[in-house]
Amino acid sequence: MDGERGRQASPTLLASPEQKASPDTDVFAPPPPDNRPAAGHLARTYASDVAIAGVVAALLVGGTLLPGAPNGPAQVGVLGYLLLLSGSAALVVRRTAPVAALVVSTACMLAYALGVSPETTTTFPVLVTVFSAANAGRRAWASSASAVYLAGVLLVEMSDLGTRTPREVVDRLGLQLGWFVAANVAGVVSRQRQAYLRQAEQRAIEAERTREEAALRRAGEERLRIARELHDSLTHSISIIKVQAGVAVHLARKRGEEVPPALLAIQDASADAMRELRATLEVLREPGADDAPGTARADRIGELVERARSAGVPATLAVTGTPRALPPEVDLAAYRIVQEALTNVARHAGPASASVHVGYRPDSLVVRVEDDGRGQPGGPACAERPEAARTGVGLTGMRERVSALGGRLQTGPGPHGGFVVHAELPLTGVICESHVKEGAA
Repeated sequence: MDGERGRQASPTLLASPEQKASPDTDVFAPPPPDNRPAAGHLARTYASDVAIAGVVAALLVGGTLLPGAPNGPAQVGVLGYLLLLSGSAALVVRRTAPVAALVVSTACMLAYALGVSPETTTTFPVLVTVFSAANAGRRAWASSASAVYLAGVLLVEMSDLGTRTPREVVDRLGLQLGWFVAANVAGVVSRQRQAYLRQAEQRAIEAERTREEAALRRAGEERLRIARELHDSLTHSISIIKVQAGVAVHLARKRGEEVPPALLAIQDASADAMRELRATLEVLREPGADDAPGTARADRIGELVERARSAGVPATLAVTGTPRALPPEVDLAAYRIVQEALTNVARHAGPASASVHVGYRPDSLVVRVEDDGRGQPGGPACAERPEAARTGVGLTGMRERVSALGGRLQTGPGPHGGFVVHAELPLTGVICESHVKEGAA
């Protein structure tokens, strides 16, 4: 399924039949419809277009008011000023309605050239709208408007050969022709550049999505491999231990003998181990939002203490604060920390007692396990208590769990001997699943 998703073509790189059939549309990379600005940038776009229109109108009108201007207010007249202002005002909608702006500016400036006189400055509004139309993909409109305007200017110049030499006419028309060609080419090039940038961005997004899918697929395959290894290596051995312990308990009771507490502890521990192993294998095979096995919770820490007692370790449990539902990650981490700490006491502390403290704070959960086993701080016990001298696999696992939650973990010899494991697991910013369910109910 991942492979099929990875092979899907990017919709941005394909043109619709309408886009392919339109003669004014660039088939290589179609832009958004009409190059319309996004809603968030609409005000800023209009402000810039209004500013451009104001500057062009000021240049056109101001040029007629300068001393010595070829066309003064008397020659321009009211109609001429209206044409100049209307042609400049069309620039306001050159992005949202490029064809309409092109038609209005071309008509106004051409009427001004025919009615008053063709000037170089009157070409500016037409050039700007030609560029905008070409940039919007309306190349046929831009080319047609350029040709119509130049043809009108040519007619006016030809009718005025009495005041200008043919060379002057050719020079002026050649200059304006070059401007219009440059405006058309610049609009097309700008459009192609924007399309290329959009394609590059889309390809980068597609490549990132493909990499994420490949990483997820590899992670899923690795989870399945780990699940198979755990099943093959641990399930069989733990099953044998459970069966042998059950048989020994059954035979002892059948003979009327007292069952050793250690044997009962082995039976219970193997049953719990099998149950948690099955839950872990299910999580590895079907990863979900909560990877914590449902049997490992902070409210079952008392069972860990009872199990430690049955194994011969005097252990006590103290709970402070108001017990409440915890986030699944914190729930599992607290259970595993106490489980690992009590296991270390049974394995390394020798004859010792252990005390477990679970504190519910408003913004954190505190878990503390300490024992009074062999050794004093800084004394020779480091050789007898490996976990006091170096960080073993169990303590490394604790530290990784706590670090993943952004908490703090302190381990080491206690102030009065023994060994202390102190963890603070933050709850701030984590929404408990039970709380969400209660709110939904």
